[in-house]
Amino acid sequence: MSLCMAILHGTCIPGFAQRSASPRPIRLSTRPPPAQRLRDRDGTPRSQRVKSAGTSRNRGSKMRTNWAGNYTFRAPELLHARSIADVQSIVASAQNVRVLGSGHSFNDIADSDGAQLSLAGFDRVVRLDTDRRQVTVEGGIRYGDLARSLHAKGWALANLASLPHISVAGAIMTATHGSGSGIGNLATSVASIDLLTASGDIATVSRDTDADIFAGAVVSLGALGVVVGLTLDVEPDYLVRQDVFTDLPYAVLESAFDSVFNAGTSVSVFTNWRGDTAQAVWVKDRVADAQTTFAPQPDFFGAAPAAQKLHPLPDGNADDCTDQMGVPGPWHERLPHFRMGFAPSHGAEIQAEYFLPRENASRAVVAMRRHGERLAPLLLISELRTVAADTLWLSPGIQGPYIGVHFTFRRDAAGVRSVLPEIEADLGALGAVPHWGKVTTMSPSTIRSRTPRLGEFRDLALSFDPKGKFQNDYLRRILFDGS
Repeated sequence: MSLCMAILHGTCIPGFAQRSASPRPIRLSTRPPPAQRLRDRDGTPRSQRVKSAGTSRNRGSKMRTNWAGNYTFRAPELLHARSIADVQSIVASAQNVRVLGSGHSFNDIADSDGAQLSLAGFDRVVRLDTDRRQVTVEGGIRYGDLARSLHAKGWALANLASLPHISVAGAIMTATHGSGSGIGNLATSVASIDLLTASGDIATVSRDTDADIFAGAVVSLGALGVVVGLTLDVEPDYLVRQDVFTDLPYAVLESAFDSVFNAGTSVSVFTNWRGDTAQAVWVKDRVADAQTTFAPQPDFFGAAPAAQKLHPLPDGNADDCTDQMGVPGPWHERLPHFRMGFAPSHGAEIQAEYFLPRENASRAVVAMRRHGERLAPLLLISELRTVAADTLWLSPGIQGPYIGVHFTFRRDAAGVRSVLPEIEADLGALGAVPHWGKVTTMSPSTIRSRTPRLGEFRDLALSFDPKGKFQNDYLRRILFDGS
C-alpha cells in the first residue's frame, strides 16, 4: 500500500519516498487535516477559532518533579497549550521541546534540553463514530476521563492500565499495558495518530492507509512530534467482575503459569518473592449481566478467596482501589486497580518493569524467588501480568506474547540502583527488556540489541525530525547511540 500522509499545509514529510527499495508515488490523503477535524464542544472547527486560548508557562527556581518525586526535571520551563495553534507556536519558537504527559514516567524520557510542553488543557473527546467503532480525542486526555465519557454513551475500550490517571498519549507512546493473555498493550487500540511535527505541520498516520510506517509511529517515545490527536478503537459497553484470592503457591505459578493467567480476562499476581506463596491474585472477568448471582469460588489454584477488599500493598488503603468481591460493574470501574480521583499505588516510590517472552515465564518466577530476601528492605510489591503479541516496532509484543515483571520500590534511588543489576542479569538471560518509562541499569547497547526494528524506527524518526527538535538525552542515549 502506498504511503498516505495528511499534512496541514499540503506538503509531505521529506524522506518517506526514499525508504522504499524502489521509489513509489506519494498520494496525499483527501481526509480532512486534523485541524479541521478537531472541534470544540459546540461543534465549531478549531481551525475557525479567531484566536488561541494562549499559552502559559511555569518558570522560576522551584524544582519540578515527576509524579512519584524520584526524578527532578532539568527543563527550564513548562509551557501549557490549550489549542493546536498554541502547540504550533511553542514548537516553532523552541529549539528543543518534549511533551510532559501525566508525569508518571520514572526516568528522563519526558525531560528536555529546552522547553517542556503540557497538553493537560487540551483534553477533549472530539468525536465518537459508532459506525466505525472509533473515538477521536485530543492529545492531553487521561484514560479515566475518556473512559467516563465513553461509558456514558454506551461504549468502552478493550483494556485499561492499572492507573486511570495516566494520559492516553503518554501511555501509548511508551507501550504501557494492562493485563490479559488475549489483549494487547494500550497502543494496539490506535487506529490513527495526529502528530504536529518539527515543521509545524500536522501529519496523520493511519492504520488503514499508512501500513508501511504506522507500526513505527504509534509507540514512538515522542521522537516524531507532538501527539495532538488520537483515534482509538472502541466496542460496546460491558461489565466486569473482580475477584481477589490470597496465597497462591509459587509451585503453581512455576508449573501452571498459563493456566493461572488464562483463567480470566485480566489476571495480575502480586508478590514480594518471599516464602512459598504469592500474596494475591486479582482476576477480572467480563460478565453478561449485572444481576447474575455468582457463587463464591472455593479457591483459585490453591489460593483462597479474599475475605475483604484488598490493596496491592499490604499497608495500602483498600478504599483507593476499584470494587472487588465479585460484584459486577462497568469496565472502567474494574479493569484498573485504582479508582480515578483516589491516590494510586504508594506515591513516594520508584518503579521498574521488565518484559520477556511468555514462554520464559515459569523460569522467570524461579529466578525471581532467589531475590526475595535481598529485595525485602526496598520492595513494596511486585506484579506479574501478561500481554498479547503485536506488530508495533518499539513494543515488546513485536517478538510475541510477553509477560511484565513489575517492581514498586521505596523511593530510595541509590538502593534501587544497587539491586537492579542482579535482577537484570537473571531476567536478561531470558530475553528481558525494560519498560521505556521506568528505571533501569541495563546498558543502552543491550536494549538496542533487543529491539529488532530499531534501525527502521531511527530512520522514521529522522525523517520526521531531521534536526532533533524532539530529541533529548534519553533518546540520544537509548536509541541513537549517544549521537
